[in-house]
Amino acid sequence: MPIVGLEPSCLLTLRDETVDLLRTDDARVVAKQSFLFEELLVRERGRGLALSFRAQGKKALLHGHCHQKALVGTGPTVAALRWAGFEVQEVDSGCCGMAGSFGFEREHYDISMKVGERSLLPAVRRAPTDALIVADGFSCRTQIAGATNRRALHLADVIEMAGREGVNGAPGLYPERGYVHDYAADHRIGPATMAAGGIVAIAAAAVLLSQRR
Repeated sequence: MPIVGLEPSCLLTLRDETVDLLRTDDARVVAKQSFLFEELLVRERGRGLALSFRAQGKKALLHGHCHQKALVGTGPTVAALRWAGFEVQEVDSGCCGMAGSFGFEREHYDISMKVGERSLLPAVRRAPTDALIVADGFSCRTQIAGATNRRALHLADVIEMAGREGVNGAPGLYPERGYVHDYAADHRIGPATMAAGGIVAIAAAAVLLSQRR
């Protein structure tokens, strides 16, 4: 049975680091059955899987995840996007700069932004507003959302869009907005909400402790 992962770092840990750490037959079996979402799509297409994509020629700007580029490459991602009818342009960007939690740390923020501004973030800002920005990595999508006015989509979101609406997606500009939450539009959490959340958390902890006695 295939083990399918959406976040490259999580899935590729099963394929690479886990095997090196455990050095067991079970770990090797798990690694052999582990696939990125796009790898499974490409494999099943070769076995006859047919998906209905109605539109052609939409542009997609692809940023590959560092872990994926190191172990797999972006070939399966590009193949899946082209299967869906996209014209794919890859960003020669190296790392997005976020690198997990690295870019969230105060002492690393400036470095994180300099790395992102080397190639990726300017490319995203230059992208046509009717094109899609594609990035499988959660950290990569977070960096793009924090430093530009665009929201990147995971390949799975893009495939869903292509199947539901054709690759043209939602009409108009910024087609990703119908498929990804815009956190910047949310109201900030007020003190009263935070206090209420704290009370609930304390109450829940008290109940758990009482049950253990």
